[in-house]
Amino acid sequence: MKKATTIIISSFTIHILLLISIPLTSSQSNENTTIVDQICKKTPFYDLCSSILNSNPLTPKTDLKTIAIVMVKNILSNATDTLNYIEGLIKKTSDRGMEQALAFCAESYIPVVKYTLPQATDAINQNRFAFASYCVNDAVKEINSCNKKFSGLTLVSPLGDRNGIVQKLVDVASAIIKQLLKG
Repeated sequence: MKKATTIIISSFTIHILLLISIPLTSSQSNENTTIVDQICKKTPFYDLCSSILNSNPLTPKTDLKTIAIVMVKNILSNATDTLNYIEGLIKKTSDRGMEQALAFCAESYIPVVKYTLPQATDAINQNRFAFASYCVNDAVKEINSCNKKFSGLTLVSPLGDRNGIVQKLVDVASAIIKQLLKG
């Protein structure tokens, strides 16, 4: 009889703990969403910002500094994908003008992927927000120079959409870093 009572009490205790934890989890989730919303509302592309931050389970949604790092890492991921895409296009094209323009773009993306964006992440970690802002803005200059390489040609850039996404991500990250600069 004593074992049955202990099992019933233990089962009851577990159920109570589960019931208590559900409202706390829900409340905490709403609070985090609100903080992300507040941050993203101060960026030029709210939907993009919110989508990225809310879909990333690793985003600690209460720390502006870490949110900035998540956004810069997202730019890095997209820029790396674009660089790989460019390298694939270079191998496939037989058009000399297209090949030269793509090679120029690859040369623009390589430092962004290997140096500029990792430096931005390091700078944010070290509370050097002005340098992080400089790095992120430098990345977009390289991407814009890639876009311009196609403007003088009769070729349509196969990178327009990809470069546009990276541009928007940079705009969002810049706005978040500006929030860090303001303190």
